[in-house]
Amino acid sequence: MRATTYNVRVWKTSVYKGSRVRTYTVRWGVAGEPFREPFRTAAQAESFRSDLVAAARKGEAFYVDTGLPVSMKRAEANMSWYELVCAYTDTKWPKSAATTRRTVAEALTAATCLMFSSERGMPDGVQLRSALTRWAFNTTRRDDPNRPAWVSEALRWASSHTRPAADLADADVLRQLLDGLAVRLDGGARAASVTSRWRKILYNLAEYAVDRKVLIANPLSTVKQPAQRIAEVDPRSVANPTQARDLFTAVAAQGTTGQRLEAYFGCLYYAAMRPEEAADLSRHNLDLPEKGWGWIYLEAAKPHAGSDWTDTGMARDSRPLKQRNLGEVRKVPSTPELTALLHHHLATFGTTPDGRLFVGERSTDHLPAFTVFRVWSRAREAVFGSAARRSLIALRPYDLRHACVSTWLNSGVPPTKAAAWAGHSVDVLLKIYAKCVDGDDELYRDRIDAALGPGRGPRKLRHVFDKNGRREPPGAVDGRTDKNGPSPAF
Repeated sequence: MRATTYNVRVWKTSVYKGSRVRTYTVRWGVAGEPFREPFRTAAQAESFRSDLVAAARKGEAFYVDTGLPVSMKRAEANMSWYELVCAYTDTKWPKSAATTRRTVAEALTAATCLMFSSERGMPDGVQLRSALTRWAFNTTRRDDPNRPAWVSEALRWASSHTRPAADLADADVLRQLLDGLAVRLDGGARAASVTSRWRKILYNLAEYAVDRKVLIANPLSTVKQPAQRIAEVDPRSVANPTQARDLFTAVAAQGTTGQRLEAYFGCLYYAAMRPEEAADLSRHNLDLPEKGWGWIYLEAAKPHAGSDWTDTGMARDSRPLKQRNLGEVRKVPSTPELTALLHHHLATFGTTPDGRLFVGERSTDHLPAFTVFRVWSRAREAVFGSAARRSLIALRPYDLRHACVSTWLNSGVPPTKAAAWAGHSVDVLLKIYAKCVDGDDELYRDRIDAALGPGRGPRKLRHVFDKNGRREPPGAVDGRTDKNGPSPAF
């Protein structure tokens, strides 16, 4: 039976004023032991403190181990971390995109490996992480009766060797968890974008724990998160038009598979499509003349997530455009080169029964991501030779999209128009491509030359001293003021 006491004291809320946020901490003592709970807002702190005071005035007993009154007993205080994350996964699964499901599973796997209570009897690390990611944190596969024996053994060990979920409120445990998420398995620093994304998932998990009454308050609310810088495009990865055309020729030289993908890569380079947008491109999205400029109306995307994460069991998920609502359309111009590529593709390969342009040679229902990367890798080797692995030029198919937007901006297309075509906000567009706008340095230097005018070389300031060795004001000559006034103080 858990010990209780009536020896309770509730102190004044303390306020910590940080550089960005304020933290309000409720402090109280139970049987001489101090307790504290931090909150982001004064209202939250005052509400919690009022509950403690009210319980003490009513003569309620307080638990010695948690410091809480009996009426505020955490409904699921004994829930383990493993049980919490599995329940969280099941709650989020129905309304999440397939790629989001996979990302959440990867984040929870990394966090769970930092929340083990001991390592005694731990299974092989690779198998344990695989079992957590692909089975424990996959709602449709967790209870599969046909799962391999090694998966069952790994999950059995993990379920009995994680800390209580309530330990997340411990400052030392939380700090160890957050620091661990920023480190890769090889000891190197994890990418800031990944760390930021995983911390957001952990924050949402903590909010869920509060709803389940596993935690009193979200402990991550009081932890500063470093501001994430938007990753800028490296100019070295941007292919110029000659390099892009050479790469497309190398793609088409790879037989039927390559020829099927030439127009696909052309959509990324000439129309700045995301790979998943080009994968969903259909005949009815095209408004093309026989030659010259046309228009493409993008309305959906098929990101590759893997069959384990989609509701249909297909490798690609069906989604609206990124950061767009279902049914929203983005209008993109088709250059004469892209118009010709698309006409050639339609004449040679036609479309699928539902009208889509790009599918695999054998996988006629979708475009395999592995095929795309294999063809692109071989094309780069054909164009760049032994330097392909060291060169950053068009390292990924996605870099073709960067090259297209960079070309638009360097051609003088207004950022507002380029952002609309690319599906970006103007602010994000300018931050991402800040280093890729080039070729106008000479122009601006010429304009500065013209503005400054001829004969603008620097003039030497003449210092004049009086008979006592003190320096006179500029323009003074032998203690007198120059008739032309003070000299400019360059």
